[in-house]
Amino acid sequence: MIDVDVVICGAGLAGIAVAYHLSVKQGITNVVLVDERSPLTLTSDKSTECYRNWWPGPGDTMVRFMNRSIDLLEEMAGESDNFFGLNRRGYVFLTGEKDHIQTYAEAAESISALGAGPVRFHEPGKSTYSPSPAEGYKGGLDGSDLLVGSELIREHYPFITRDVVAMLSPRRCGWLSAQQLGMYMLDQAKTHGVRLLSGKVTGIDQAQGKVAGVQVKVENRDSRIRTQTFVNAAGPFIHNIASMIGVDLPVFNELHGKISFSDSLGIVPRDVPLMIWSDPIYLPWTEQERTELKAFDDTRWLLDEFPAGVHFRPEGLGPSPVLLILWTYDIKEQEPVWPPHFDDYYPEIVLRGLTRMVPGLSTYINRMGKPWVDGGYYCKTQENRPLIGPLPVEGAYIVGALSGYGVMACSAAGELLAAHITGSNLPDYAPDFMLQRYEDPTYQQLLADWDPTTGQL
Repeated sequence: MIDVDVVICGAGLAGIAVAYHLSVKQGITNVVLVDERSPLTLTSDKSTECYRNWWPGPGDTMVRFMNRSIDLLEEMAGESDNFFGLNRRGYVFLTGEKDHIQTYAEAAESISALGAGPVRFHEPGKSTYSPSPAEGYKGGLDGSDLLVGSELIREHYPFITRDVVAMLSPRRCGWLSAQQLGMYMLDQAKTHGVRLLSGKVTGIDQAQGKVAGVQVKVENRDSRIRTQTFVNAAGPFIHNIASMIGVDLPVFNELHGKISFSDSLGIVPRDVPLMIWSDPIYLPWTEQERTELKAFDDTRWLLDEFPAGVHFRPEGLGPSPVLLILWTYDIKEQEPVWPPHFDDYYPEIVLRGLTRMVPGLSTYINRMGKPWVDGGYYCKTQENRPLIGPLPVEGAYIVGALSGYGVMACSAAGELLAAHITGSNLPDYAPDFMLQRYEDPTYQQLLADWDPTTGQL
């Protein structure tokens, strides 16, 4: 049996960030990370690995939280000679619906007022817009740019469909290598005393309503770690771990996939930002294909309207032809299994959907080759805000429900939970992420009208 100050269950980005902030920033060095898998392999590298401060309300909680997290990412990039390849290329939302121009304008003004930065409006003949630099993260524009008119948009992105009518481009956005970010924080934490234990948490001991220890199975042998502080950072399994102390978390899991696809013909330039199509889509099929799909119950759904949100970005640096393409068109709650399984239709559906935004990619339909399909589970609350803070059992804490934004949020999430554990000053957004928020009648009323897709791609 060993004695430690803090045991963290889960060596993904969330757990590693807590260990980093406890050890490197707060000086608590007797910390153990426990995970039955290799670090950063369950969900941490399964998203687009992007970041943004572009978050709708209600309130400015998520904008302030993400601005803080991006501040911390930039600090670490500076300290590490940008070891994890942080860029600030921005996001680009595109629409072919004229009715959405006003929607874009209202969203830009609203999110700007929450603290995301100023809005710049551009029209043909009056535009000063220029795309963000492909590399680097320093000194970029904040806020957003709204461009109206197909010719103006295609002047900068000529591969986009001629049907486009408006473009909204948030600027304090980009991407990075989640794996390298995690390894940087883990290496720093290890130099400050944090240990990584390959094992499975099987139980949490309590004494007089307080955490007293953690049961761990290591190489089929049961052992016990004596501690008074336990952190549940188990990603899609936070509910299972919380149940060990009798806590029922209000979370669920969705499966999200991503496809690595070789654009060998160079249809899309390598220096573009993350690009998102904001309109619902009917997939393009030939008349013969439509007839065949309609004939069978298990394929007829492929003729239905699909939701908005198909998106892509270039992968890697330099001349690599790989694009990451994603589309969460089928969201249903499910229990996580490992490894996850994806519908055989998924790659073709996403590629066909993407041709609505980038028609040139249609050349790959029916000769796509074998793309790499990967992904993981997004653990989320109904309002898509994280859980960060103490649990009802004294000495137990949670950092989770980071619903696909764990890469961009992990720095501020780790800092916030470390502050809870050490009793440091908390930021004023802290109460909005605590489990206790669901006991607040005012918050319950807010939930009644909440859009469950808030902030999700």
